[in-house]
Amino acid sequence: MTELQRLLAAYDDYRAAGRACALATVVEVEGSAYRRPGARMLVTDDGQLTGAISGGCLEGDARQRARQALVRRQPTLVTYDTSDEDDPRHGLGPGCQGVVRILLEPLDFQDPDNPLELLRGFARHPEPAVLATVFRCAAGQAVADLGQRLLLLPGGQVRGSALDNLALTADIRRDADQALGQDQSLIREYAAPGGTVRVFLEVLRPPLRLAVYGAGNDAQPLVRLAAGLGWQVTVVDGRPRQAAPERFPEAAEVRVVPLGQVPELPLTADYAVLLTHNYAYDLAVLQRLLDAPTQYIGLLGPRQKAARLLEELREEVPEAEARLQGRLYSPIGLNLGAETPEEIALSIVAEIQAVRQGRPGGMLTHSPDPIHARPTDVAAPDSAAEMVGGKPRYRHVVVTEPSCGI
Repeated sequence: MTELQRLLAAYDDYRAAGRACALATVVEVEGSAYRRPGARMLVTDDGQLTGAISGGCLEGDARQRARQALVRRQPTLVTYDTSDEDDPRHGLGPGCQGVVRILLEPLDFQDPDNPLELLRGFARHPEPAVLATVFRCAAGQAVADLGQRLLLLPGGQVRGSALDNLALTADIRRDADQALGQDQSLIREYAAPGGTVRVFLEVLRPPLRLAVYGAGNDAQPLVRLAAGLGWQVTVVDGRPRQAAPERFPEAAEVRVVPLGQVPELPLTADYAVLLTHNYAYDLAVLQRLLDAPTQYIGLLGPRQKAARLLEELREEVPEAEARLQGRLYSPIGLNLGAETPEEIALSIVAEIQAVRQGRPGGMLTHSPDPIHARPTDVAAPDSAAEMVGGKPRYRHVVVTEPSCGI
């Protein structure tokens, strides 16, 4: 189950029980932080939590402030500064060395466009989308409201609370297309006649779709681990006794596909793993994947096996090797010293995750680069912060813009 699925399940439970709840969303990070923009946490009126916005250092204070937002029925933007090494308040200490901005919003169960209902709308689509969230605007301006959102779905569909400024809406849609094209969430500031607004353009990605070819015992831990990450897993094998749903309860689908039917296989997965232990079946699947949009094709076995398969493929399709260039990974998995089926599954899933994120998969302790791809400079404290001696009174927590656009 994905984090979003857990949040939606908890939200539905709270709604059915009539329990008020608020949503905490990380909307901006400057410097280092445990969670990145888009992390979410649901907070009930009695303080129960679902999800996480940090490694544990922000949840306690955010819980308290979310409950206050429920009482006030008003969204609030909170800034946490974890870069102050001399101030241990709130249990933050000098750990993360970053600034985290979190939007706290009471949820209206009757509003079909509240944040979680918009996310539910995205979850019904198999394609990426963009959720645009207004998280900063000058008090008293009339451009947008704090927490106002637009969900931009494939095909030009738009859901959410419409912005009055048509030019601003057009700019947001343009930048949302850019974010989708780059597969990279963005933060943009827009100037309008009534003031400026800051918007988090979050790229929402559907669950990774993984096809596992081969239903042997070694496929079972791989399916369990992948499904535990929220990936949508399909298992394919030509043997009915092996490709049985009860052997793979975590899989979204288990299909019996005899060797002769492999050329007609539907190709919907983004990533594929070949664990068939059957040379002829591997060859047929590889030939079928030549024209697939599959980004990753992992092949179990030694390099000699991959070389022989490619040689046979070239006899049928001369450009086969070129069409698999950059997609075929064999031997499969990261070099973790894996021996058991569970360890091999871990190395395979880790390699897929690295490929998905465009990372080399090495040890962070040996990397000179930041953990996250795009660190930003720490901004000056908000002008709305309460100042003492030229500094925010609470260096770690600054509450800004309880509302805007009113």
